[in-house]
Amino acid sequence: MANVLTTGAWLSAPTKKPSFLARLLRVRIESNERRAAHIVETYVAAHGLQNLSDDAERQIDRLFSRAGR
Repeated sequence: MANVLTTGAWLSAPTKKPSFLARLLRVRIESNERRAAHIVETYVAAHGLQNLSDDAERQIDRLFSRAGR
């Protein structure tokens, strides 16, 4: 008992594996985030922007709304 209390071994106990649907949802969200980052990177590279202006943010927002259709 002293071993568990002094070493904190109970903290490293195996955890329950997330369900298939939870893993699938996480993968889908990560994929969407990567796609969004790619869209922004492409827009910024194509327009040679150093800083994002309000107009650039509106254009990027329009790109996202079109991609979601």
